[in-house]
Amino acid sequence: MTKNIYSVSQVNNYIKNMFAEDFLLRQLNIKGEVSNCKYHSSGHIYFTLKDAAGTISAIMFAGYRKSGLNFQMKEGDKVIVTGSVEIYERDGKYQIYARNIELDGEGNLYLQFEALKKSLEEMGMFAPEYKRPIPKYVKKVGIVTAPTGAAIQDIRNIATRRNPYVQLILYPALVQGDGAKESIVRGILALEKLGVDVIIVGRGGGSIEDLWAFNEEIVARAIFHCSVPVISAVGHETDWTIADFVSDLRAPTPSAAAELAVFDYALTKQRFLEYKMQMDRCIRRSIDTARERLAHKKTKLQMVSPKNRLNENRRRLMEFEEKLAIRMKNCFTEKKHCLMLLANTLDGYSPAKKLGSGYAYVENSNHQSLKSVSMIKPKDEILIHVTDGNVKAVVTEVNKHE
Repeated sequence: MTKNIYSVSQVNNYIKNMFAEDFLLRQLNIKGEVSNCKYHSSGHIYFTLKDAAGTISAIMFAGYRKSGLNFQMKEGDKVIVTGSVEIYERDGKYQIYARNIELDGEGNLYLQFEALKKSLEEMGMFAPEYKRPIPKYVKKVGIVTAPTGAAIQDIRNIATRRNPYVQLILYPALVQGDGAKESIVRGILALEKLGVDVIIVGRGGGSIEDLWAFNEEIVARAIFHCSVPVISAVGHETDWTIADFVSDLRAPTPSAAAELAVFDYALTKQRFLEYKMQMDRCIRRSIDTARERLAHKKTKLQMVSPKNRLNENRRRLMEFEEKLAIRMKNCFTEKKHCLMLLANTLDGYSPAKKLGSGYAYVENSNHQSLKSVSMIKPKDEILIHVTDGNVKAVVTEVNKHE
């Protein structure tokens, strides 16, 4: 019996024709998770689709990317691939040739999220200049959330612990399902009319479908146009919604929103006491400095004061007066001594004293002192003065010594 022997390429070609003739494999939709995703320099995309039970290789040629792929595919994306399953003859492997790829389930919502985010961002609704500051010391806090969820309990616990004097006003809103977006908008408008200081809009964690009400455009516009600062607190720290981008402040969780909205009363009180102590110290230092400056000015003023200068001049005048008195006394003493010396000298030359010693003073008739015999001649009258009187006499003889 003759055996039929076929080459590898014949077998691969046969199987390829079998796949090509199968109508189901020519137009197939396959759902799975992307792995081993590689973007080739030629523009082709090579990846693997997998689920819990198996894998299948896939390729999208560059010619299909523009019309069949409208997002950046990456590892872990859950997608629905539309294409045909064919055999690659050279390797003898089958793979899906993708003509269209779209995100599955949450992926479609993600595309809507990105589209709305881009649109609102282009309108400027995320711009930082529109962000209003959250009041530091609030009295009324409005809350838009479900009345029975964990979010409101967390907010109440945190707010009460931080400041029991702050009033919390809850608007019980739907945060999931039909009518949720309208309920959230009504809550924002109602609390705005009540005149609260800040509004917290949020809920607990969940899937993207659960949080979708906070990705609606009407909710974003209500937050943006609200005259009261809004804090968004949707889901967990890793959850991001359109409300987070358009609100004035994003809190990672409802508990964090309560901490951001409500100031810590005890801590604030302690801080104010510290401020008071600092102010007291500053005031005391200022007073001490002012007193020192005043004392310095007072001393300086006393130095230049007219009264002080008068006292200084008076003191100097007294010193001059004392010096003058001493000098005058010394001068008088010196002059007195000199006078005594002169008096003694004069006394030694006194005619009266000489007359008392037996001498006489003689004058001619013209009352001229006779100092020489040439001034007198015989028969002239002369006057002789002695101690107790005078004597008139007539000259009888004049003798001149040789």
